[in-house]
Amino acid sequence: MANFLRATGRGLALLLGALAAFVSGAWGALALWYQLPGGGAVRTLGAMLWAVLVLALFAIAILRRTWWPLGGYALAYALLLAWWSTIAPSNDRSWADDVARLLTGEVHGNVVTLHNVRDFTWRSDDDYDARWETQRYDLGHLVSADAVLSHWGSRAIAHAMISFGFDDGRHLAFSVEIRKRRGQQFSSIGGFFKDFETTLIAAPESDLIRVRTNVRGEDDYLYPLAIDREAMRALFLSYVRAANRLAGAPAFYNTFTSNCATVVYRMARQLDPGLPLDARLLLTGYLPGYLYKIGALDHRRTLDEWNAHARITDQARASRPGEDFSRAIRAPRAG
Repeated sequence: MANFLRATGRGLALLLGALAAFVSGAWGALALWYQLPGGGAVRTLGAMLWAVLVLALFAIAILRRTWWPLGGYALAYALLLAWWSTIAPSNDRSWADDVARLLTGEVHGNVVTLHNVRDFTWRSDDDYDARWETQRYDLGHLVSADAVLSHWGSRAIAHAMISFGFDDGRHLAFSVEIRKRRGQQFSSIGGFFKDFETTLIAAPESDLIRVRTNVRGEDDYLYPLAIDREAMRALFLSYVRAANRLAGAPAFYNTFTSNCATVVYRMARQLDPGLPLDARLLLTGYLPGYLYKIGALDHRRTLDEWNAHARITDQARASRPGEDFSRAIRAPRAG
Protein backbone atom coordinates (compact mmCIF):
# COMPACT_ATOMS: atom_id res chain seq x y z
CA MET A 1 0.00 0.00 0.00
CA ALA A 2 2.84 2.39 0.88
CA ASN A 3 4.52 1.69 -2.45
CA PHE A 4 1.24 2.34 -4.24
CA LEU A 5 0.81 5.67 -2.47
CA ARG A 6 4.39 6.70 -3.27
CA ALA A 7 3.95 5.75 -6.91
CA THR A 8 0.65 7.62 -7.04
CA GLY A 9 2.27 10.66 -5.44
CA ARG A 10 5.15 10.61 -7.94
CA GLY A 11 2.70 10.23 -10.81
CA LEU A 12 0.59 13.13 -9.55
CA ALA A 13 3.67 15.30 -9.05
CA LEU A 14 4.82 14.45 -12.57
CA LEU A 15 1.39 15.29 -13.98
CA LEU A 16 1.24 18.63 -12.15
CA GLY A 17 4.80 19.42 -13.22
CA ALA A 18 3.97 18.65 -16.84
CA LEU A 19 0.84 20.83 -16.65
CA ALA A 20 2.79 23.72 -15.10
CA ALA A 21 5.48 23.35 -17.75
CA PHE A 22 2.93 23.39 -20.55
CA VAL A 23 1.03 26.43 -19.24
CA SER A 24 4.10 28.48 -18.33
CA GLY A 25 5.96 27.42 -21.46
CA ALA A 26 3.01 28.36 -23.70
CA TRP A 27 2.68 31.71 -21.91
CA GLY A 28 6.39 32.38 -22.42
CA ALA A 29 6.22 31.54 -26.12
CA LEU A 30 3.25 33.86 -26.65
CA ALA A 31 4.85 36.62 -24.59
CA LEU A 32 7.94 36.46 -26.82
CA TRP A 33 5.85 36.30 -29.98
CA TYR A 34 3.85 39.40 -29.06
CA GLN A 35 6.55 41.52 -27.43
CA LEU A 36 10.02 40.51 -28.64
CA PRO A 37 11.55 43.48 -30.47
CA GLY A 38 11.92 42.97 -34.20
CA GLY A 39 9.77 41.81 -37.09
CA GLY A 40 7.58 38.76 -37.41
CA ALA A 41 10.49 36.46 -38.27
CA VAL A 42 12.44 37.46 -35.15
CA ARG A 43 9.39 37.05 -32.91
CA THR A 44 8.55 33.65 -34.40
CA LEU A 45 12.14 32.45 -34.00
CA GLY A 46 12.25 33.64 -30.39
CA ALA A 47 8.99 31.85 -29.54
CA MET A 48 10.18 28.64 -31.22
CA LEU A 49 13.54 28.66 -29.44
CA TRP A 50 11.77 29.11 -26.11
CA ALA A 51 9.44 26.19 -26.85
CA VAL A 52 12.40 23.97 -27.82
CA LEU A 53 14.26 24.95 -24.62
CA VAL A 54 11.24 24.08 -22.43
CA LEU A 55 10.68 20.72 -24.13
CA ALA A 56 14.37 19.82 -24.02
CA LEU A 57 14.78 20.62 -20.32
CA PHE A 58 11.72 18.64 -19.28
CA ALA A 59 12.64 15.72 -21.54
CA ILE A 60 16.07 15.56 -19.86
CA ALA A 61 14.45 15.74 -16.42
CA ILE A 62 12.12 12.83 -17.20
CA LEU A 63 14.56 10.61 -19.10
CA ARG A 64 17.48 11.03 -16.69
CA ARG A 65 15.35 11.36 -13.58
CA THR A 66 17.22 14.41 -12.42
CA TRP A 67 15.98 17.72 -11.06
CA TRP A 68 18.69 20.08 -12.32
CA PRO A 69 16.89 20.85 -15.65
CA LEU A 70 13.91 22.09 -13.64
CA GLY A 71 16.21 24.48 -11.83
CA GLY A 72 17.49 25.64 -15.19
CA TYR A 73 13.93 26.20 -16.37
CA ALA A 74 13.07 28.16 -13.22
CA LEU A 75 16.06 30.43 -13.86
CA ALA A 76 15.13 30.93 -17.52
CA TYR A 77 11.54 31.69 -16.54
CA ALA A 78 12.67 34.19 -13.90
CA LEU A 79 14.74 35.98 -16.55
CA LEU A 80 11.72 35.99 -18.89
CA LEU A 81 9.54 37.54 -16.17
CA ALA A 82 12.22 40.13 -15.39
CA TRP A 83 12.25 41.15 -19.08
CA TRP A 84 8.42 41.15 -19.13
CA SER A 85 8.28 43.56 -16.18
CA THR A 86 10.31 46.12 -18.16
CA ILE A 87 7.64 46.44 -20.88
CA ALA A 88 5.75 49.62 -20.01
CA PRO A 89 2.67 51.23 -21.59
CA SER A 90 3.07 54.44 -23.54
CA ASN A 91 0.99 57.29 -24.90
CA ASP A 92 3.65 58.04 -27.51
CA ARG A 93 3.05 55.78 -30.50
CA SER A 94 1.76 56.10 -34.06
CA TRP A 95 -1.93 55.66 -33.25
CA ALA A 96 -4.86 54.84 -35.52
CA ASP A 97 -6.95 57.92 -36.37
CA ASP A 98 -9.97 56.97 -34.24
CA VAL A 99 -7.88 56.69 -31.05
CA ALA A 100 -5.27 59.33 -31.92
CA ARG A 101 -6.26 61.75 -29.15
CA LEU A 102 -6.78 61.30 -25.42
CA LEU A 103 -9.92 62.43 -23.66
CA THR A 104 -9.42 64.79 -20.72
CA GLY A 105 -11.87 66.75 -18.60
CA GLU A 106 -12.21 69.70 -16.24
CA VAL A 107 -14.91 69.89 -13.57
CA HIS A 108 -16.20 73.21 -12.21
CA GLY A 109 -19.22 72.57 -10.05
CA ASN A 110 -21.86 70.98 -12.26
CA VAL A 111 -20.14 72.01 -15.49
CA VAL A 112 -17.77 69.49 -17.09
CA THR A 113 -15.58 70.55 -20.01
CA LEU A 114 -14.36 67.62 -22.06
CA HIS A 115 -11.46 67.94 -24.49
CA ASN A 116 -11.05 65.60 -27.47
CA VAL A 117 -14.64 64.41 -27.70
CA ARG A 118 -14.69 62.32 -30.87
CA ASP A 119 -17.36 63.09 -33.47
CA PHE A 120 -16.53 61.12 -36.61
CA THR A 121 -18.85 60.67 -39.56
CA TRP A 122 -18.30 57.08 -40.66
CA ARG A 123 -18.89 55.71 -44.16
CA SER A 124 -16.66 52.66 -43.67
CA ASP A 125 -13.86 51.66 -41.31
CA ASP A 126 -11.40 53.31 -43.70
CA ASP A 127 -13.55 56.20 -44.95
CA TYR A 128 -14.63 58.85 -42.44
CA ASP A 129 -14.61 62.53 -41.61
CA ALA A 130 -12.51 63.00 -38.47
CA ARG A 131 -13.53 65.62 -35.91
CA TRP A 132 -12.31 66.15 -32.34
CA GLU A 133 -14.13 68.74 -30.28
CA THR A 134 -14.25 70.45 -26.90
CA GLN A 135 -17.73 70.12 -25.37
CA ARG A 136 -19.36 71.35 -22.16
CA TYR A 137 -21.97 69.41 -20.21
CA ASP A 138 -24.05 70.63 -17.27
CA LEU A 139 -24.62 67.68 -14.96
CA GLY A 140 -27.60 69.50 -13.47
CA HIS A 141 -29.37 68.67 -16.75
CA LEU A 142 -28.41 64.98 -16.77
CA VAL A 143 -31.58 62.88 -17.05
CA SER A 144 -30.66 59.34 -18.13
CA ALA A 145 -27.96 56.68 -18.30
CA ASP A 146 -28.12 53.69 -20.62
CA ALA A 147 -26.01 50.55 -20.89
CA VAL A 148 -25.28 49.69 -24.52
CA LEU A 149 -24.09 46.24 -25.57
CA SER A 150 -22.69 45.63 -29.04
CA HIS A 151 -22.42 42.00 -30.20
CA TRP A 152 -20.09 41.09 -33.06
CA GLY A 153 -19.91 37.28 -32.92
CA SER A 154 -20.68 34.95 -30.04
CA ARG A 155 -23.75 35.93 -28.02
CA ALA A 156 -21.62 35.47 -24.90
CA ILE A 157 -19.32 38.35 -25.84
CA ALA A 158 -20.27 41.98 -26.34
CA HIS A 159 -18.67 45.39 -26.08
CA ALA A 160 -20.18 47.41 -23.21
CA MET A 161 -20.66 51.18 -23.23
CA ILE A 162 -22.53 53.70 -21.07
CA SER A 163 -24.45 56.58 -22.66
CA PHE A 164 -25.66 59.63 -20.73
CA GLY A 165 -28.65 61.72 -21.81
CA PHE A 166 -29.33 65.40 -21.11
CA ASP A 167 -32.61 67.30 -21.12
CA ASP A 168 -31.65 69.20 -24.30
CA GLY A 169 -31.67 65.91 -26.25
CA ARG A 170 -27.89 65.43 -26.37
CA HIS A 171 -26.42 62.02 -25.58
CA LEU A 172 -22.77 61.33 -24.81
CA ALA A 173 -21.45 57.77 -24.78
CA PHE A 174 -18.29 56.54 -23.09
CA SER A 175 -16.42 53.47 -24.28
CA VAL A 176 -13.31 51.80 -22.82
CA GLU A 177 -11.41 50.49 -25.86
CA ILE A 178 -8.06 49.23 -27.03
CA ARG A 179 -5.78 51.92 -28.37
CA LYS A 180 -4.64 50.46 -31.68
CA ARG A 181 -1.46 51.47 -33.37
CA ARG A 182 -1.75 52.43 -37.01
CA GLY A 183 -2.42 49.28 -39.05
CA GLN A 184 -2.91 47.10 -35.96
CA GLN A 185 -5.86 44.69 -35.62
CA PHE A 186 -7.65 43.64 -32.44
CA SER A 187 -6.76 40.26 -30.95
CA SER A 188 -8.36 38.82 -27.81
CA ILE A 189 -5.20 36.78 -27.18
CA GLY A 190 -3.01 39.83 -27.72
CA GLY A 191 -5.04 41.51 -25.00
CA PHE A 192 -3.40 39.16 -22.49
CA PHE A 193 0.13 40.06 -23.63
CA LYS A 194 0.48 43.87 -23.40
CA ASP A 195 -0.29 44.25 -27.09
CA PHE A 196 -2.65 47.21 -26.60
CA GLU A 197 -2.91 50.23 -24.40
CA THR A 198 -6.30 51.25 -22.98
CA THR A 199 -8.12 54.37 -24.10
CA LEU A 200 -11.39 55.98 -23.11
CA ILE A 201 -13.51 57.41 -25.91
CA ALA A 202 -16.30 59.94 -25.37
CA ALA A 203 -18.48 60.52 -28.41
CA PRO A 204 -22.07 61.20 -29.44
CA GLU A 205 -24.10 58.07 -30.15
CA SER A 206 -24.11 58.96 -33.86
CA ASP A 207 -20.40 58.13 -33.81
CA LEU A 208 -19.83 55.51 -31.13
CA ILE A 209 -22.95 53.39 -31.64
CA ARG A 210 -23.62 54.05 -35.32
CA VAL A 211 -20.14 52.91 -36.41
CA ARG A 212 -20.86 49.54 -34.84
CA THR A 213 -24.38 49.00 -36.17
CA ASN A 214 -24.16 50.66 -39.59
CA VAL A 215 -20.50 50.20 -40.53
CA ARG A 216 -19.19 47.11 -38.75
CA GLY A 217 -22.42 45.11 -38.88
CA GLU A 218 -22.69 44.59 -35.12
CA ASP A 219 -25.92 43.95 -33.23
CA ASP A 220 -26.64 46.54 -30.52
CA TYR A 221 -28.91 46.63 -27.46
CA LEU A 222 -29.76 49.61 -25.25
CA TYR A 223 -30.84 49.15 -21.60
CA PRO A 224 -32.03 52.22 -19.62
CA LEU A 225 -30.48 52.05 -16.15
CA ALA A 226 -32.74 52.40 -13.12
CA ILE A 227 -30.42 54.67 -11.11
CA ASP A 228 -31.04 58.11 -9.62
CA ARG A 229 -29.53 61.36 -10.86
CA GLU A 230 -26.92 61.46 -8.14
CA ALA A 231 -25.65 58.03 -9.17
CA MET A 232 -25.66 59.11 -12.84
CA ARG A 233 -23.63 62.18 -11.94
CA ALA A 234 -21.14 60.16 -9.90
CA LEU A 235 -20.75 57.62 -12.73
CA PHE A 236 -20.22 60.39 -15.31
CA LEU A 237 -17.54 61.98 -13.11
CA SER A 238 -15.84 58.61 -12.61
CA TYR A 239 -15.38 58.43 -16.39
CA VAL A 240 -13.83 61.92 -16.36
CA ARG A 241 -11.42 60.88 -13.61
CA ALA A 242 -10.54 57.67 -15.47
CA ALA A 243 -9.83 59.65 -18.65
CA ASN A 244 -7.54 62.05 -16.80
CA ARG A 245 -5.68 59.13 -15.19
CA LEU A 246 -5.07 57.48 -18.57
CA ALA A 247 -3.86 60.76 -20.04
CA GLY A 248 -1.33 61.10 -17.24
CA ALA A 249 -0.43 57.43 -16.73
CA PRO A 250 -1.00 55.08 -19.69
CA ALA A 251 -2.18 51.55 -18.94
CA PHE A 252 -2.31 48.30 -20.83
CA TYR A 253 -5.63 46.79 -21.87
CA ASN A 254 -6.14 43.26 -20.56
CA THR A 255 -8.80 40.95 -22.00
CA PHE A 256 -9.42 39.44 -18.55
CA THR A 257 -8.74 42.06 -15.88
CA SER A 258 -9.12 45.44 -17.62
CA ASN A 259 -11.78 45.25 -20.32
CA CYS A 260 -14.83 47.35 -21.13
CA ALA A 261 -17.03 45.73 -18.45
CA THR A 262 -14.52 45.30 -15.62
CA VAL A 263 -13.51 48.96 -15.81
CA VAL A 264 -17.18 50.02 -15.54
CA TYR A 265 -17.59 47.60 -12.62
CA ARG A 266 -14.68 49.20 -10.76
CA MET A 267 -16.25 52.62 -11.32
CA ALA A 268 -19.66 51.39 -10.13
CA ARG A 269 -18.10 49.95 -6.97
CA GLN A 270 -17.12 53.48 -6.04
CA LEU A 271 -20.88 54.15 -5.82
CA ASP A 272 -21.77 50.83 -4.18
CA PRO A 273 -18.82 48.94 -2.64
CA GLY A 274 -21.10 45.94 -2.08
CA LEU A 275 -21.55 45.15 -5.78
CA PRO A 276 -20.79 41.43 -6.24
CA LEU A 277 -18.30 39.98 -8.67
CA ASP A 278 -19.89 37.84 -11.35
CA ALA A 279 -18.77 35.76 -14.35
CA ARG A 280 -21.04 37.93 -16.52
CA LEU A 281 -18.52 40.75 -16.12
CA LEU A 282 -16.25 38.65 -18.35
CA LEU A 283 -18.94 37.01 -20.51
CA THR A 284 -20.25 40.47 -21.29
CA GLY A 285 -22.98 39.24 -23.62
CA TYR A 286 -24.82 38.15 -20.48
CA LEU A 287 -24.27 41.46 -18.68
CA PRO A 288 -28.01 42.35 -18.76
CA GLY A 289 -28.64 39.41 -16.42
CA TYR A 290 -26.15 40.90 -13.96
CA LEU A 291 -27.71 44.36 -14.26
CA TYR A 292 -31.13 42.83 -13.64
CA LYS A 293 -29.83 40.90 -10.62
CA ILE A 294 -28.42 44.01 -8.90
CA GLY A 295 -31.53 46.09 -9.65
CA ALA A 296 -30.00 48.34 -12.32
CA LEU A 297 -32.83 47.35 -14.70
CA ASP A 298 -36.46 48.07 -13.84
CA HIS A 299 -38.09 44.87 -12.54
CA ARG A 300 -41.48 45.82 -13.95
CA ARG A 301 -40.20 43.99 -17.04
CA THR A 302 -38.74 40.50 -16.97
CA LEU A 303 -35.20 40.01 -18.21
CA ASP A 304 -36.50 38.30 -21.37
CA GLU A 305 -38.77 41.27 -22.01
CA TRP A 306 -35.85 43.65 -21.56
CA ASN A 307 -33.70 41.69 -23.99
CA ALA A 308 -36.48 41.75 -26.59
CA HIS A 309 -37.19 45.45 -26.05
CA ALA A 310 -33.54 46.59 -25.95
CA ARG A 311 -32.49 45.75 -29.52
CA ILE A 312 -31.82 48.96 -31.51
CA THR A 313 -29.99 47.59 -34.54
CA ASP A 314 -32.88 47.89 -36.99
CA GLN A 315 -33.68 51.48 -35.98
CA ALA A 316 -30.00 52.41 -36.23
CA ARG A 317 -29.63 50.97 -39.73
CA ALA A 318 -32.87 52.62 -40.86
CA SER A 319 -31.74 56.07 -39.68
CA ARG A 320 -30.99 58.60 -42.41
CA PRO A 321 -27.97 60.91 -42.74
CA GLY A 322 -28.60 64.13 -40.85
CA GLU A 323 -31.37 62.58 -38.74
CA ASP A 324 -31.23 62.74 -34.93
CA PHE A 325 -29.62 59.33 -34.40
CA SER A 326 -30.27 59.18 -30.65
CA ARG A 327 -33.97 59.90 -31.19
CA ALA A 328 -34.14 57.35 -34.01
CA ILE A 329 -32.76 54.44 -31.97
CA ARG A 330 -35.22 55.19 -29.15
CA ALA A 331 -38.27 55.52 -31.39
CA PRO A 332 -41.19 53.22 -30.48
CA ARG A 333 -41.37 50.09 -32.61
CA ALA A 334 -44.43 48.44 -34.08
CA GLY A 335 -45.64 45.69 -31.76
